[in-house]
Amino acid sequence: MVVAAGAHGGGGARRRRAWRWAMRAAASAVVWTAVVQVASIAGLWRPRILADCGGGGVPGLAALAGDDRVAARLSPPALVPRRIYKSNGYLLVTCNGGLNQMRAGICDMVTIARYLNLTLVVPELDKRSFWADPSDFGDIFDVNHFINSLRDELIIVKELPLKLQLKTKRRLYSMPPVSWSNGTYYLKRVLHIAKKHKVIHFNKTDARLANNGLPVQLQMLRCRVNFEALRFTPQIEALGRKLISTLRKSGQFVVLHLRYEMDMLSFSGCTHGCSDKETEELTRMRYAYPWWKEKEIDSEVKRFQGLCPLTPEEITLVLKALGFTKNTLIYIASGEIYGGERRLAALKDAYPRLVRKEKLLSPDELRPFQNHSTQMAALDYMVSVASDVFIPSYDENMARVVEGHRRYMGFRKTILLDRMKLVELLDHFQGGAMSWYEFSAAVKEAHQNRMGQPTDRKIIPGRPKEEDYFYANPQECLGSKGGLRDIL
Repeated sequence: MVVAAGAHGGGGARRRRAWRWAMRAAASAVVWTAVVQVASIAGLWRPRILADCGGGGVPGLAALAGDDRVAARLSPPALVPRRIYKSNGYLLVTCNGGLNQMRAGICDMVTIARYLNLTLVVPELDKRSFWADPSDFGDIFDVNHFINSLRDELIIVKELPLKLQLKTKRRLYSMPPVSWSNGTYYLKRVLHIAKKHKVIHFNKTDARLANNGLPVQLQMLRCRVNFEALRFTPQIEALGRKLISTLRKSGQFVVLHLRYEMDMLSFSGCTHGCSDKETEELTRMRYAYPWWKEKEIDSEVKRFQGLCPLTPEEITLVLKALGFTKNTLIYIASGEIYGGERRLAALKDAYPRLVRKEKLLSPDELRPFQNHSTQMAALDYMVSVASDVFIPSYDENMARVVEGHRRYMGFRKTILLDRMKLVELLDHFQGGAMSWYEFSAAVKEAHQNRMGQPTDRKIIPGRPKEEDYFYANPQECLGSKGGLRDIL
C-alpha cells in the first residue's frame, strides 16, 4: 500500500510540474507576442525625422559616417499613409543651375506644389548650363524614395498622363515665377493659372520662394525635402560612404571647398593672381555666354568688397593663420582648379596631406561618374556634410546648402570666412605692414563667431537678396519638428 501510494503521489507531482511548465510557456508566448507588437507599432509610428537614422536622431548620419554595419541593420521604412486631396492641376518644373542650386529649387517646387494642392511631375534637370551635364533626376536622386517619402504631403508622378502629354506638345503654359515670392503670390497669381490650364510649367526654379515670412509648416517641409526626400542614388551613396570611410581611417579631416574654377572666375570677373593671358581668356569666356548679363567687371573692386573667392595662395595663409598644422588631412571639394597644379603648389607645400576624390578612388570607380559634373558634385557634397570641419572659400550655392545641412546635423563646425576682412589683412601682411603673429591673431579674432554656431537668420524687409539664405540657416527646422497641416 505504501509503495502504491508513493507511486500515485509521484505521478501527481509530475502532472503538476508539467502543468506549471505549460502555463509558463503560454505566459512567455503571450508576453513576447505583446513585445513584438509594441515594437512593431513603435516602429511604424516613430517620427519620420528619425527614419533611416544611424543614431543621435540625425538623418543619414550612420551612412554619412561610413558605418555600414549600422546602416545594414536599418530596415526599409514603412510607406507613410497617402494624403488624399483634389489636385488643382499638374506642375512641371525645369531646374536651372548646378547641383545645389537645383537641389534648393526642387525643395521650393515641392513646397509650392503642396501649398497649391498640385500634382508634381518629377523635376527635369538643367542640361544647358555651362557644365552641359546630361544627368536626369534619376541619375542623381533616388526617384522612388523621393515619391514615396512625400506621399503623405502631395502626389508626385514620373510623367504626365498620356492625354496631357499630347496636349502640352501642342501648347504649354510656361513661366518663370517671380523671385523671392511669398505664399500670397502663388495663391493669387499662380493657382488660378494652374486650374485654368491643368498643366503649368516653371522654367526657372532658383530662388522662387522667399527666405522668410512663410508659414512654419512650409519652412519645415522645405527641410524635410532637403534632408530626407532628396536621397542620392544607391551608387552615389555607396561611393560617397567609401570616400568618407577612407578619410575616417586617417583620423579627423577638413573639407576645403575651393571654388577656384574657370566658370566662377569668368562670370564673377575675379582675376586677382591671374596672368594677363589668363585674364583675357576668362573675359572672352564671359562675353561668349549671352545669358550672363554682367560683362564689364573691375576685379579689384569686387575683391575689396569680399565678392571674390580666395585664391589657393590666399587660402593657404588663412589656414595657417587659423592654426591648421602641416599634418592636417584636407580634402578638396571642387571641380578642376583654374591654373592646375601650378596654382595648388603653395597649398600642397603647406599641407602635404591634401587629397581629392580622384586620389582616393580608382579610375574604374569614378568612370561611371565622369563627364557628369552634378554626380561628381554629389560625392563632394556627401564628404563635405560628414567632415569634421568645412571651409568654403566662397559662399555660393554648395557652400550655403552644406552649411545648412551641417547646422541641421548638430551645428557641425563650419568656418565662414569673412573675405572682406581677410583681403584687408592679407594685403597688410603681404605688404609688410603686419607681422605673422599680428596677422594670425587678427584672423582668429575675426572668425571667433563664424564657426557655424546657432544664430538667427538675418531678415531685411524688401531686400531678400541681401538676407541670409534659408537653406544656409533653416532655423525653423533646428528645434522641434512637426508635420504639415492642411493650410489652404
